[in-house]
Amino acid sequence: MDNQQALPMAADNVSIDPTIDPTTQRKHAAMMERLSNLHQSRVSNKTNPKDPSFESTQSFLSAFTNSKQAIESSLAEIQQIPDSNPNQDLKPDLERISLSISDLEKLVAENSYFLPPYEVRSSLKTISDLKQTLDSVTSKVKPRKKFSFKNKPAKKPETATVLAAAATKNESEHQSSYKVTDAPGFRSKENEVLVKEFKGSEVGEYVLTDLTNCEVRLKGCLRTLFINRLQNCKIYVGPVLGSILIEEVEGCVFVMASHQIRIHHAKRSDFYLRCRSRPIIEQSDGVRFAPYRLSYDGIENDLKESNLFDDTGSWANVDDFQWLRAVQSPNWSILPENERIETVKF
Repeated sequence: MDNQQALPMAADNVSIDPTIDPTTQRKHAAMMERLSNLHQSRVSNKTNPKDPSFESTQSFLSAFTNSKQAIESSLAEIQQIPDSNPNQDLKPDLERISLSISDLEKLVAENSYFLPPYEVRSSLKTISDLKQTLDSVTSKVKPRKKFSFKNKPAKKPETATVLAAAATKNESEHQSSYKVTDAPGFRSKENEVLVKEFKGSEVGEYVLTDLTNCEVRLKGCLRTLFINRLQNCKIYVGPVLGSILIEEVEGCVFVMASHQIRIHHAKRSDFYLRCRSRPIIEQSDGVRFAPYRLSYDGIENDLKESNLFDDTGSWANVDDFQWLRAVQSPNWSILPENERIETVKF
């Protein structure tokens, strides 16, 4: 009796059309149970993301492979359902598979800080392939109305969503998808010292764009930062609670702390960073990295409130998304200690 009750519960109360033959019902229920268990395991892992038993490449790859195979199996099975019942509404099933792929994507993001760069790139490629397969399966089983893959996480800062989506795009495509038109910031300045102090979390996002030969000092915490088209500038930034996106910079020095840092089209620039996840570079060369070197009154409290007080060493583990080989990318390097700047104080 217990076994008979367990299956509908594992299927998350999904009703099955009684007109479907018993064999198809069993396959459908088994697929729903597998997807439900997969999702619940992801949720359970999130409640204890720092479990040391999972912080190894081998254990991650085992969990990732099991999830991948479950999703692939569900995609294969769902294609067989229209053969036995062409009128069945498959949208809920497709949405569950979409959710499972989203969980797998989150799994990679949450554990990327200890994974080798090659495994991160390989995992992201696998997720991209699963999304394409889902779209392909959807177009076959629902030809009249295509169900496109949509990742619908809970509320996130806009920049984090943009960066997560960009990670699974064609990395050779360069485009700025970040809308910054109305955001506050410094624009179109030359040969100036630009200073801004933030109090609390009053600023959601901030912009530095079209600056030449400028020194920028941003004191305090802000939520997100977008940097675009800078030449020969020095940028000193307090803790950023969310993400930093940098595009088209040359001959610059950046001193900044953030949870996520992504760099596009950078040339001959130095980055002094403190970050929770690996910095990502794309289509960049001659970029060098070193630990964060900034000091001002109250920075210790700002770093603690932003969960950036501890140096995790992620600044030295850079992912180059244009370099797919297992050997060191020639596009970035560690900045030699004798060439590093002194701690900047203001």
